Amino acid sequence: MFMEGTIQEIKNKVDIATFIGSFISIKKTGRNYKALCPFHQEKTPSFVISPDRQIWHCFGACQDGGDVIKFLMKWENISFIEALRELADKFGIRLKDVRFEDQEWKRKEKIMRINKLTTDYYEYILHETKYGNTAQEYLRKRGLNEKVIKTFHLGYAPSSWHSLLKFLQKKFTLEDILTSGLVITSEKGTVYDRFRGRLIFPIKDARSNVIGFSGRLLEDKAKEAKYINTPETLLYHKRESLYAIDIAKDQIKKQNNVYIVEGEFDVLSPFQIGIGNIVAIKGSALTREQLMLLKRYTNKITLALDSDVAGEEAMKKGIEEAEDLEFDVDVVVFDYAKDPDEAARRDPTLFKKGIKDPIPFYDFIIQILVKKFPQDNPYNKKQIANTAVFFITKIKNPIVKSHYVKKLATLLDVSESSIESLLRLTNRKKERKFILSSQPKYSHMRREDIIQKYLLSLLFQSANPYKFVDEYFKLFSIEDFSLPSLKKLYHYFTDFRKSNKEFHLDYFIKTIPQELHPVFDEIYLMASLDNEFKNEKIEKLIYEIKRYSLKYRIAQILSSESSEKKETENSLRLMGKELTRVEKMIVAL
Repeated sequence: MFMEGTIQEIKNKVDIATFIGSFISIKKTGRNYKALCPFHQEKTPSFVISPDRQIWHCFGACQDGGDVIKFLMKWENISFIEALRELADKFGIRLKDVRFEDQEWKRKEKIMRINKLTTDYYEYILHETKYGNTAQEYLRKRGLNEKVIKTFHLGYAPSSWHSLLKFLQKKFTLEDILTSGLVITSEKGTVYDRFRGRLIFPIKDARSNVIGFSGRLLEDKAKEAKYINTPETLLYHKRESLYAIDIAKDQIKKQNNVYIVEGEFDVLSPFQIGIGNIVAIKGSALTREQLMLLKRYTNKITLALDSDVAGEEAMKKGIEEAEDLEFDVDVVVFDYAKDPDEAARRDPTLFKKGIKDPIPFYDFIIQILVKKFPQDNPYNKKQIANTAVFFITKIKNPIVKSHYVKKLATLLDVSESSIESLLRLTNRKKERKFILSSQPKYSHMRREDIIQKYLLSLLFQSANPYKFVDEYFKLFSIEDFSLPSLKKLYHYFTDFRKSNKEFHLDYFIKTIPQELHPVFDEIYLMASLDNEFKNEKIEKLIYEIKRYSLKYRIAQILSSESSEKKETENSLRLMGKELTRVEKMIVAL
């Protein structure tokens, strides 16, 4: 197992706010930071970071939290050991006496080794055997030179049912090879190679690990699918993968822009003429996961997808996620070619000129709509406006939004107020849909339970928790907590106070059981969020808790069968009197 000291050294050296802030936009709020959660879609920040505690927590749909290691694990979808090694390497920390049994990492590492060996095998077949001659000729016809072919480690899978399987079985078990997705089991139980008679494109992650493969037939008119890919595995997830990200990432960062295309050749041909900041999506549309990967390197994306209906739809699908992640989005259109591959090969000079002069995405949408509904009549104007407004509502920046309201109104020869009215109507429809489809944080909890968490959060975040308790918790007792975990935390706090004149957060945390740490982390960060209690007086919230507690205890007495009737009546009378006083205080506050 990793030594605790090594893990702590990493946490001490890595400032969590700075680290997470290098991936997402964060905003300081008191002692902590808040942000839109990067792991789910939301409109108001629910993600809180504490530099003091070196932790983060999502109070939204995720309900997850942890330290800097956990963030990197979740961000990159990697195991604990992978995250730890990456952080140690990044911050110059040597991992000493490392012995860790991470079974998932071992399985991933084995698939990586299988994929690397497979890449070498397919490259050898392409370059060193007669079976690769046809594929070499095909690549020459596509205009690719040897440097590009070797840079991207292209290969060839021979038209054989078992050649790769036999090769891999010299070093790996059949079970391991099956987990890589490189072989298939038929209904009869026969195992055979997935890729046969295909040009092979290794797919890598940002750390240059081969995570999967794409295979293309050399004949366009063949009955089989032109392209097939590695299926979903422990390593390969289509929604998270971008072809050539390993090669392009440095140029993307340097130029603060990435060209996004659809296919492997759409990357290779532009790369050959000097376009290094280019990647291809895997699948039919740009996904949030792919955008989150790109967000590490740039805030600007330029879509250069195929000039057909499918390409247009792929662009449209990605824009909402891109706006949510605050990307600037441009579009390049090649009117002299069907895709970037053909455009780069046909006229490299014109291609380079075209990508340097993209148009904003929303101008592109309006251009498409005007072509689709060219007639100048009210019904076509309605179609253009309805579709354009659907996209304009996604714009977050008010200046940009105002620009397109004005542009659309001028184009359609209508008033700006009519476009703004349509915007409001569209927004209301979206908001109703959002409310119905989303589950806000704590929606399943009672108000009194949420208040208790909030009050404890204020207590632990206060500059002097002892003073806070003396000032606000006079009416409060440990029995007023309805949630057992909160009751336990408050009990540990009162015990700590008895033996410590001053409150030290780090010392206090060491006194609470490990199973309460996640509860404490969540509670500690909660007060940093904007919530319904921000504008309410603390005293009023205290009295509310007291009211809930009294009502609960009265209900308990009434439902019990106590033999001491007089004592019961006396207790009820006193509690009723106290409840009346508390109710008056709530109204007064």
